[in-house]
Amino acid sequence: MRLDQLNGLLALKIVADTRNFTVAAQRLGVSPSAVSQTIKQLEQRLGVALLARTTRSTSLTEAGDKFLSQAGPALDQVLVAMGEMGSYAQKPSGLLRLNLPRQVYPFYIAPLITNFIKEHPEITVELFFEDEQSDVVGEGFDAGIRLSDILAQDVAAIKLMGPVTFVVAASPNYLDLAGRPKRPEDLLMHGCICPRFGSGPYDRWEFEDNGEDISVHVKPSLIMNNSLLMLEAAVSGAGIVYTTENAIQNKVRSGELEIVLKPFACRSSGYYLYYPDRSQVLPKLRAFIDYVKLHKTKVPTDTQ
Repeated sequence: MRLDQLNGLLALKIVADTRNFTVAAQRLGVSPSAVSQTIKQLEQRLGVALLARTTRSTSLTEAGDKFLSQAGPALDQVLVAMGEMGSYAQKPSGLLRLNLPRQVYPFYIAPLITNFIKEHPEITVELFFEDEQSDVVGEGFDAGIRLSDILAQDVAAIKLMGPVTFVVAASPNYLDLAGRPKRPEDLLMHGCICPRFGSGPYDRWEFEDNGEDISVHVKPSLIMNNSLLMLEAAVSGAGIVYTTENAIQNKVRSGELEIVLKPFACRSSGYYLYYPDRSQVLPKLRAFIDYVKLHKTKVPTDTQ
């Protein structure tokens, strides 16, 4: 069925219900003459008159009544669905799916999400935790949260917080036994806890030395796909972990973890909310974007 045929069917159904071309035109967002023309084209294709028109009234012919008795229920469903989508496209509601790293949630995002859902009770927020980069559109997400370093080029992005400082840390007991590294290359003598990204571990750790970027290809003693449990492994003495300073600040204060190599810490510009770069953004995502812009300054950043 061509699109103009469907338009004729919908126009016929609305005119039959309202007995008024003007009202039907208003509902369809077109002119009364356009409604009349599309119904005439439908009648020509079917080879039968469906409406009886006079200067005073409009009614279904016998053929038109028989036609809508069969097709009417399906057209009613189409019109209801179109009405619901019109409301959906104007009012922030529905399911908002966000993809984000596990580690960023408790330290950065949790207060933002908690207050957002209080302000927008008709929006359900689904959080999918994943530490590696994802195809937001391909996997059905509305938006994602990632570090600026790994954002794709064809996305729109809004900064949430930053800059973010990356440090290495371990339990004091581990460091007492294995020794405290003085330079990044000393990590080659230590057991390192690495996250798994895709097919392999993230084992090339980045540092800065007098303004120069350097990296050390560490040897993992433990590989995990959960950034939060990696911190617990470091607390238990399993090795040295590479993470954001803010993510471990409480464990550092409590004495569970100790930061080493602080003079060589590198920084990222921060975490960003990113989404497909397109002109039409659904109201549920627009509401979240607007909320982020208003409240992002309240989100904590790493301290030096």
